[in-house]
Amino acid sequence: MTQDPTKLYPQPPFQEQPQDFPGKSGKMTPAPDHGEQSYKGSGRLAGKAALITGGDSGIGRAVAIAFAREGADVAISYLPEEENDAKEAARWVTEAGRKVALLPGDISQSALCRSLVDETVKAFGKIDILVNNAAYQAPHKSLEDCSDEDFERHFRTNVFANFYLTKAAAGRMQPGGTVINTASVNTKSPTPTLYAYSATKGAIGNLTISLAQLLAEKGIRVNGVMPGPIWTPFIPAGMTSDDVKTFGAKTPYGRPGQPAELASAYVMLASDESSYTSGALITVAGGMPIF
Repeated sequence: MTQDPTKLYPQPPFQEQPQDFPGKSGKMTPAPDHGEQSYKGSGRLAGKAALITGGDSGIGRAVAIAFAREGADVAISYLPEEENDAKEAARWVTEAGRKVALLPGDISQSALCRSLVDETVKAFGKIDILVNNAAYQAPHKSLEDCSDEDFERHFRTNVFANFYLTKAAAGRMQPGGTVINTASVNTKSPTPTLYAYSATKGAIGNLTISLAQLLAEKGIRVNGVMPGPIWTPFIPAGMTSDDVKTFGAKTPYGRPGQPAELASAYVMLASDESSYTSGALITVAGGMPIF
């Protein structure tokens, strides 16, 4: 039975629900769909081991659930204050019959990034998939509104960590390993009030395409996903109340996407079926024209 994708999930307006960064899934109304009830696996990642940063909630949790149901063991990286969300994500991984490792810490620190890769290999004996998904986002109405420290935090969390983790993981991966970066539609269509965040996503898109070429000789694929407006804790924690109310309304679908609607793109890029796909940036944005 086919379904109209424009009416598949809630549409704005949404109620005010301010949160401090990084935000909590359980405080969101409506609750995000991570595919808990809908995602069906088919063994496409059987026997693989994955590390997902920001795997506690939002897109990361949806990817963790999908990977586990496709047969992969999953290490989840998260900030210590996201412990409850991380445990909930871990529960779905274990219910899928896969091993899970919970790895708290701040990925803006290079030593922690190297440790995450080491701990993943220690837990599962290898690392086949790295998903650089965790990020920081804050809106700024003017240049003066953004402190030097906040601008640097964007880059340390979103770009530096991507580099640290990819460098560490590539040194431990066998040919056939894959790196998937969460970019954004802001990679190519930046939002003025999210200029710091948008700049990091532009860097991630560029890094993805560069490293796809550089790591090809090692047999490691590097790709990215560019989500549009997705209903995650990022939204109430990283946007103004007015923007939250109308979030997703300007897309052709008239609504934001749900984390569950991203999972299939990550599974496809992680699977061996995508052996000739590297250097790709896949847009998942409800019909938004992104060039």
